[in-house]
Amino acid sequence: MAEQLVSLIVGGSSGLGLAVAEALAARGERAVLTSRDQARAEAAAKLVGRGARGIALDIADPPAIAGRLAGLGAVRHLVLAALERDQNSVKAYDIPRAVRLVTLKLVGYTAVVHAVSAGLGPDSSIVLFGGQGRERPFPGSTTITSINGGVSSLIRTLAAELAPVRVNAIHPGIVGDSPAWSNRKEATDRARARTPTGRLATTVDIAAAVLFLLDNGSVNGVNLPVDGGSMLL
Repeated sequence: MAEQLVSLIVGGSSGLGLAVAEALAARGERAVLTSRDQARAEAAAKLVGRGARGIALDIADPPAIAGRLAGLGAVRHLVLAALERDQNSVKAYDIPRAVRLVTLKLVGYTAVVHAVSAGLGPDSSIVLFGGQGRERPFPGSTTITSINGGVSSLIRTLAAELAPVRVNAIHPGIVGDSPAWSNRKEATDRARARTPTGRLATTVDIAAAVLFLLDNGSVNGVNLPVDGGSMLL
């Protein structure tokens, strides 16, 4: 019997990452999702069901990543959705916090790709999570804007080095029903008013966009905004 390929969702224990894990598992993929905490990873895997597995992984500790992912096997899809919220301005610059976020999202993401690269096949695909903070800075977004801009460039070098494996990025705007935004009515009302579609992106929209990037064999090296066109206004 042929080995069933793994779909690895880093940061898949909550929020958008969990929604992606659920979508992949629902269509029969063998989902492996990660959290910094083993118990939380296992609880999320139980919620996803369909044979999903949870493992502890802290991508802010890059030297430990390869060991944690050893034995994973052949990887069909890799989704890098782990993130941390941050408010860090130049005038009140928290250097340790900035270093952690840069390490997590740029070094950590790359270290995960390195760790699983031997298990990637010619039909494998990778999606990195960035964010529209790269295009629309806000007070305290110094680090977030910088690292999401870095993700925009990182996918291009990964796609070139890993060819024919495809590598793309998704850049969500405000996701109205996500844990980060669902209780912030004043902010989401303002954002909705400046969005041409008259609605904010939803968790379902983000998961569907990730599946599109994973599946479409002619989409490679693309930075996909999913924000209802909010940058047009």
